[in-house]
Amino acid sequence: MAAAKVCLWLLFMIITQSIAQDIRSIEMSLMIDSKFQCANTTCLPFISVITSNIKNCQLACLAQSQCIAATFHRSTSDCELFDNMWIQYGNMLADVDATSMNVVSGTRFPPEWTMTGNMSIARYGHTASTLANGSVLVIGGRDNSGYLDSAELYDPSTGTWTTTGNMNVGRGYHTATTLANGLVLVAGGFNGVRSFSSAELYDPSTGTWSLTRNMNVVRDSHTASILANGLVLVTGGENSVGFTNSAELYNPSTGTWTTTGSMNTAREHHTASTLTNGLVLVTGGDIGGSYLTSAELYDPSTGNWTTTENMSIARCYHTASTLGNGLVLVTGGYNGASVNSVELYNPSTSIWITTANMNVARAYHTALTLVNELVLITSGENSSNSYLTSAELYDPSTGTWTMTANMSVAREYHTASILANGLVLVTGGQNNGGSLNSAELY
Repeated sequence: MAAAKVCLWLLFMIITQSIAQDIRSIEMSLMIDSKFQCANTTCLPFISVITSNIKNCQLACLAQSQCIAATFHRSTSDCELFDNMWIQYGNMLADVDATSMNVVSGTRFPPEWTMTGNMSIARYGHTASTLANGSVLVIGGRDNSGYLDSAELYDPSTGTWTTTGNMNVGRGYHTATTLANGLVLVAGGFNGVRSFSSAELYDPSTGTWSLTRNMNVVRDSHTASILANGLVLVTGGENSVGFTNSAELYNPSTGTWTTTGSMNTAREHHTASTLTNGLVLVTGGDIGGSYLTSAELYDPSTGNWTTTENMSIARCYHTASTLGNGLVLVTGGYNGASVNSVELYNPSTSIWITTANMNVARAYHTALTLVNELVLITSGENSSNSYLTSAELYDPSTGTWTMTANMSVAREYHTASILANGLVLVTGGQNNGGSLNSAELY
């Protein structure tokens, strides 16, 4: 019995369009005499237009920031544009009338946001952890009805989500830390009634959770940092008693927690950054609406904390990013209103210096240092309590900010993760419509 086979001829083209000062380009792979095989409605085009030739079909895709693939039908001049799917070469049908095209990931200029597969459950106050296999594990959080024990995995190669094992306890405002052994440690959190001391481990090889020893202190809205020795440092947070200055260490080899020196100031909604010298810098936060300027340093070799210079303004719900030059960039936050101020901490001098303000005041946002060493700030809430779609880039070499493309969906309490291919995955969050299941790529 003869076997039928579809042979794909792949060509790569760079499509560029220049209108006045607006220059856009994408790189596309062409599959001649082929069309996409749609197994379900997620493979339907988001728009179809009539174009005179293949090149104009490519330009139509270039003009639509969400376009990731296109098919041109020669007999009808119909150009189909696709967005909410990830095309795989194996899902093709032979069609001598059609030429199909994929946008090569990461080649759209200027960088733009594209929607990717939706999570199975809307959530905010969750965590996202990049695994050794390149997948992203999203854990817990809450939706419009309560706190979640569910977890799901994003596959960058397909742009799709699959559910994985549930945690033993539903929780939000917890921490999640990817350990050197590949397991993910989740600690603490809140379920709408009480905070937790419990901790559990996710095993990517089995997709299951197992309980590990409880922390010594119940806490949520705390931080967790991996130290150079492989231990995990947990700091501060809130519980039913109040706000805590306690800190403790998790040892992945023994599965046990050990108390270490307490911070000088109790705090929640703060940041913790591991410096190039191995110390951990904790900044800001609040104590029940009293916003903090203070910062302090943890020395793993002694287990002690020392105060360092205060920030120029008080802030919580801010971000802190360790730059390639060793400085720490603190952005935005809330101190009764969202702020756009930015400052840099220099570990070698233990002083703060102000740098250029962001273009937009924001809190509850995210910050990621990209492979090109720029820092990407996404979304959040502004000083008018409006949810933002805006994003901007900080250039450490010039100390300046540049607006970049807006996200497709306004959101806060979301997550942002860098993928192995250099793209940034943003997931979930909330806005006026409640919790979100949408995800997008930069």
